[in-house]
Amino acid sequence: MGSLFYFSIADTRSNRLHFNNEKSERGRTNVKAFEAGTTEVIELCLLIGRVMLQNGAETYRVEDTMTRIAASFGSGEAQSFVTPTGIVFSLGQSEPSKLVRVSDRTTNLHKVAKANNISRSITSGSLSIREAHRELTDLDKAGTYYTIPAQIASASLASGCFAIMFQGSWFDFGPACVAGGFGFIALLAFHRFFEIKFFAEFLASLIIGVLAFSFLLMGIGNEADKIIIGSVMPLVPGLLITNAVRDLMAGHLVSGLSKGAEAFLTAFAIGGGVAIAFSIF
Repeated sequence: MGSLFYFSIADTRSNRLHFNNEKSERGRTNVKAFEAGTTEVIELCLLIGRVMLQNGAETYRVEDTMTRIAASFGSGEAQSFVTPTGIVFSLGQSEPSKLVRVSDRTTNLHKVAKANNISRSITSGSLSIREAHRELTDLDKAGTYYTIPAQIASASLASGCFAIMFQGSWFDFGPACVAGGFGFIALLAFHRFFEIKFFAEFLASLIIGVLAFSFLLMGIGNEADKIIIGSVMPLVPGLLITNAVRDLMAGHLVSGLSKGAEAFLTAFAIGGGVAIAFSIF
């Protein structure tokens, strides 16, 4: 009886030891698997962060998205530092950091929304890391959601509507549509051929001012100021101002102040172009 009890205890200890060894081995396997995918996780987080930042997302949203994706892959100590011109990201204090430079920024909220949907699919586990990387790469390479003619037509129609909204008459609607359309065409063209920042906005607003006064000299339209105000509205950096305020409210002082300064300089360039048109006429 005693020997049977002894063998039972020994067998129980053996099973526990075997279970602990298996558990330890599985833990080492998971750690090795995570270490093998560390580079892929970093690349994925930096890719989605760059796509969102380049297309008009707020700084705090980019940081939160990257941190949540890293946590879904088992890294709860991920750190990110995002500015309007760069992203620094690391999976932990003992992990190396990586920097991505962001030089070109535009406004494409469709891409931001798609990147948000991909990030939710990643955190929910419905997308693997390679599938997510492939979808983000395709999203990054994709062009604008709306064609260039559609953007020009929208800017033209919006210019006329803004002229009416700012107490202009219906006689100013047509000139504002034409001036706003040509101003937006000039903005796109100058952005493509000139790399000097704020120069495209300056020349586009100058063209708008010249067209507005030219229409009045030809007897088309009633008030030049209403035509100009409505036509420059598609050039105004509204999203940039909004993101600057939201980043400041979220505590991202560097990003908020830099975006605010960029919005101020853009508005100053638009005002400078219009002022030169006033001085000419």
